[in-house]
Amino acid sequence: MQIRFAPAYRLMPFFLIACAGVSSGTANAETSLTDNLIAKLDAHVDKNVRDWIEFYKVCHANPELSLHEKESAARLAKVFDDAGIKTTTRVGGHGVVGILANGKGPTVLIRGDMDALPIIEDTGLPYASEVMFTKPDGSQVGVMHACGHDMHQTILAATAQTMAVLKDNWSGTVVFVAQPAEEIGQGARMMIEDGLFTRFPKPDHCLALHVSHDLKVGTIGYTSGWAFANVDSVDITIYGKGGHGAFPHTAVDPIVAASQLVLALQTIVSRRLDPRDTAVVTVGSLHAGTKHNIIPNEARLQLTVRSYTEEVRKLLLDSIRQLANDISQSLGCPRPADVKVLDADFTPASFNNPEMTAQCVTVFRQLLGDENCIERRPTMGGEDFGRYALNLKNGRGFMFWLGAVDEKRFNAAQRPGGKPLPPVHSPWFRVEPEPTIRTGVRCMTAAALSILDSK
Repeated sequence: MQIRFAPAYRLMPFFLIACAGVSSGTANAETSLTDNLIAKLDAHVDKNVRDWIEFYKVCHANPELSLHEKESAARLAKVFDDAGIKTTTRVGGHGVVGILANGKGPTVLIRGDMDALPIIEDTGLPYASEVMFTKPDGSQVGVMHACGHDMHQTILAATAQTMAVLKDNWSGTVVFVAQPAEEIGQGARMMIEDGLFTRFPKPDHCLALHVSHDLKVGTIGYTSGWAFANVDSVDITIYGKGGHGAFPHTAVDPIVAASQLVLALQTIVSRRLDPRDTAVVTVGSLHAGTKHNIIPNEARLQLTVRSYTEEVRKLLLDSIRQLANDISQSLGCPRPADVKVLDADFTPASFNNPEMTAQCVTVFRQLLGDENCIERRPTMGGEDFGRYALNLKNGRGFMFWLGAVDEKRFNAAQRPGGKPLPPVHSPWFRVEPEPTIRTGVRCMTAAALSILDSK
């Protein structure tokens, strides 16, 4: 996941609300956990962490691409079943839903995503993936959990077991969601369209986490307000008139038009957008022509467009359409540009409810200490977790970052000239299993317990 951070001052009202409940460094009595409950939680983690590490290694060594998560789903369904959780499979593809109903109280959804990426792993780990996937055309591609979804599966499974064991301490309902196809931005939508909020208890709160390649183990990161961006994919075709490269006056060159468009697109953010807002317009692909001396008929561009609010999103997309057509017209292209916004690929922005953020960070501080709970600026990366709260009338969502880097490697990377830490979506990305699992299970369970009614 490639990250660009937004200016913090634009989101200041949200941060002020969130920080009001947690900035003092002392736990709020209404949301903090009792020492006895924390002791029970930690004892369960100590007892089971070895088994969870082995579960994680199996997940890591057996990754599955988006829309192909059959075995991953089966593993999680078995964990839910064995914990006495009512389980339904094949919800929106390979999605799994586990319902743990435990009396009256709030309903909390906890999501973990399952899909991997088409990358050949190069970590050198003894449990590294050697999986190869055969595509419909017969070619093969490596498959790797390079975005931490193996850890997300593990923490979802372990949290489900833990919540079941601690049933005497809380009241309400927990909906565990093992989600497919996050990497292609479709899994949450597929599960919702297949009745996630009509066939199962509708949640009041939604929780998720994501491992971080730049936070050390034992820490978490949090953001109040906008956390992840809208993600739009845009395809543009510029139409020209083909001809010989030696006689450009007899042709209309779509490559020149496309080149002018690439530069003009950069002015949308710098000259059309309020400087207090933030956005990204990136041209990731430009294809045209077949030979040195042939002016082609067409040039094709592919864009990724990032924003937070619907107003900014509309400005970006409208500007892209206008610039593409105006440049085509000014250069004498025989027809307007074809601009397609790929609705199926759209991922909405994720908004962390400030009140819920403050409530969860309170218990994180209680578990980890103030110094290990790090406020982070929002990212322009995409994450379809935002769809859950967005599709609920009064739903509240909160997603936090989970430190996953060995402390020694982390400290070495911070020194001048230190080797940079491999980012997510890299063939060298890796997490440190035991401390990451411990922190993830403790924090996710504690967050859920702080929302549910206590007994």
